[in-house]
Amino acid sequence: MKYILSILLLSSIFANDQIPGTDQKRPILLKGGTLHTISGDILEGYDLLFANGKIVTIDEQIQPSPETDVYDIYGKHVVPGYIAGYTRIGLTEISAVKQTNDHSEIGEMNPNVRANVSYNPDSDLIPVSRSNGVLIVNSAPSSGRISGQSSVMMLDGWTWEDATLKHPTALNLNWPNMRFNFRKDAKKKEKDQRDNYQKTVRELDHWVRDVQAYHQRRTVRERKATQKQLSDLRLESMIPFIIHKEPIHIHANDIRQIEASVKWANKHDLNIVIVGGQDAWRNPELLVKHNIPLILLSIQTTPRRRFEPIHTPYRVPAMLYEAGVKFCISTNPGYPLDGHVRTLPNEAMRAAAWGLPKSEAMRAITLSAAEILGIDERVGSLELGKDATFFITDTEPFVLTTNPIKAFIQGREVDLSDRQKNLWKKYKEKYRRLGRLNE
Repeated sequence: MKYILSILLLSSIFANDQIPGTDQKRPILLKGGTLHTISGDILEGYDLLFANGKIVTIDEQIQPSPETDVYDIYGKHVVPGYIAGYTRIGLTEISAVKQTNDHSEIGEMNPNVRANVSYNPDSDLIPVSRSNGVLIVNSAPSSGRISGQSSVMMLDGWTWEDATLKHPTALNLNWPNMRFNFRKDAKKKEKDQRDNYQKTVRELDHWVRDVQAYHQRRTVRERKATQKQLSDLRLESMIPFIIHKEPIHIHANDIRQIEASVKWANKHDLNIVIVGGQDAWRNPELLVKHNIPLILLSIQTTPRRRFEPIHTPYRVPAMLYEAGVKFCISTNPGYPLDGHVRTLPNEAMRAAAWGLPKSEAMRAITLSAAEILGIDERVGSLELGKDATFFITDTEPFVLTTNPIKAFIQGREVDLSDRQKNLWKKYKEKYRRLGRLNE
């Protein structure tokens, strides 16, 4: 009982009180803004019309109908909502408080776990991420060898069903460690470490084999209606990824992990995306050769090796771009960074400051992320027929002072307030009353 009460108390303390946006009822015309289409040119002084949650027209001097609401946005910018390619938003609140975390399951193999059913639409991390332009995230479970299935979530909605844009995004697999400890005081000898690694890879091979056999038996028995087969939820849940080649997100940072996972995927003819990829710059040709996308995490971090220049992580996106790797940029979830999804544009800005063209940096957190997650037909750019998921800012994007003043998700205007803004207003008023505020 005490445990249940503590969960209820924590959920009430760490939950935002914002009301989700309402479905769009009237067409809205944005007049005279600068449109950052991402898929094409930057259009200055253009109009954008959206209705029923979709972009209807982009042109100069659009004539509105009588039932259209018109917003003058001269001097302002319209930007597609930023997309975080790998997060734990909605699955965690405070990393150090166990009761607020729901991103990990017991056991090593949990392919049937779904992220979206655990997604908390009242998370207090949602408003602070949304107020910085991050409107869509890919939430993923993170424990064990096979963590489960990730889901693309919109940062608005009453329930997880309302917020789900796509499920599943991918099956998440954590590639085993390959940084063997050769020191004499290591807990395990080098041979034991290597044997454990080989054993883990063989287990993954067996899972692939078992899914194929399970699918074959099920297919045969479906033709014979009189025979029945007991269902195995774990094997059943892996059929889309092993048989139908839906994406598998393999989490790997070390170059040996990346190379080994690519070799394993080719062996079984699997469709993979590398997540993490901090060492991808050491062999980008491998990803280009096999057409493997990358969700790059943690640009604003330290090098993985003491002898590497301190700015190496900042340069990685530029090196990948020059090599022709298809990639997007995301923040790195995990303690203490679960709430840092709001810094996604800062990660891209850092990459732009260290050699990645600004247009590509913008693409890396919008359209490229949408393409890798398989949602580019709906979001990621300002194009006719796509969802009206974007924000309006009073300055050009990709500067530290960029301030989204309005945001829409599928045409629904969403609240851009958050805990930090409310505290700023509170204490600004306090010092105004004390006469200590210089206006």
